[in-house]
Amino acid sequence: MAKAKTVPKVRGKKAGGKKVNSRRRLKPATSARGLAGTEIVLPRDHADLAGLVQLVDAAGGAVIGAYRDPLGGRPLLLATVPLTAVQPTPFQRDLSPTHTKRLAEKIEQAGAFLDPLIVVRGQDGLLWTPNGRHRLAAAKVLGLRQITTLICPDETLAFRILALNTEKAHNLKDRSLEVIRMARNLSKRDRTVRETQYQDQFEAAELLTLGILYEQNPRFAGGAYSSLLRKVDRFSDRTLTVSLREREGYAARLAGIDTEVKRIITALTARGFKSPYLRNYVVARINPVRFIKQARGAAKPAMPIGQALTRMIAAAKGFKLESVSNADLAWVAVGAGAQD
Repeated sequence: MAKAKTVPKVRGKKAGGKKVNSRRRLKPATSARGLAGTEIVLPRDHADLAGLVQLVDAAGGAVIGAYRDPLGGRPLLLATVPLTAVQPTPFQRDLSPTHTKRLAEKIEQAGAFLDPLIVVRGQDGLLWTPNGRHRLAAAKVLGLRQITTLICPDETLAFRILALNTEKAHNLKDRSLEVIRMARNLSKRDRTVRETQYQDQFEAAELLTLGILYEQNPRFAGGAYSSLLRKVDRFSDRTLTVSLREREGYAARLAGIDTEVKRIITALTARGFKSPYLRNYVVARINPVRFIKQARGAAKPAMPIGQALTRMIAAAKGFKLESVSNADLAWVAVGAGAQD
């Protein structure tokens, strides 16, 4: 009997060249980086930390130690401070009472508050935490006198660290509100700062526009418009003061488009169409860049945002109700399910 041939295994492919799903493996770095153990420890009276030590002492806290960040070498201070000395940055998302209560319960069960708050010096002389709002609130629920903090003298860290916040998952509304609050704070601090200078911190241009809309209407259905904005909204090289004023105009036009979309949804509902995807369907129908393929993160917009909004409002006002079918809505539902 002839020996059966074995087909060699090819990672990510099946026999015949068809691809199969395979998990991407994380590759460790081939060379070590950062500081050695002997370079990390710092004296409490290190020159870069002197002002922070005074601030902690004046607040009624206690310095535990000082060291250099093992990656970048930035000097850091480990200290406990009274809860009243710390406040969240003014551009963070809103506090979730449900998450705070759950977090306080879990900390109580563990019997230990192990995660220090990352803290920087705020504009008002107090200490700001850019990523510990819910832990700070949970500590207040538990009635703690002091809370452990990791204090950094680099105040700009407050604008860079929000992307690392994994304490509570961000949704589109949370992230958009954080970004627009951050942008408004930066524009007040320095009227010459440009939008593009903070594009890494803002992550995506459309979050600024959506943030303005969420400020005006917390129930705005931003998810229905994010696909459009990802293709047409880009960071501006103008100052934040100017660019935010321009974005407020775009937000007002989007709000007007949404008013028309609501009118169409009401009319379709009256005709017997009932689907949780009605808004997505209508917005997709009037989206002028819906069928334009674009690589993720493309520098050039599929269409100038002003032109896209002009075409969109025209399509909304000329929307033909009789052209809608249940089959169309079914396809939208399938697409939404695929995205989920």
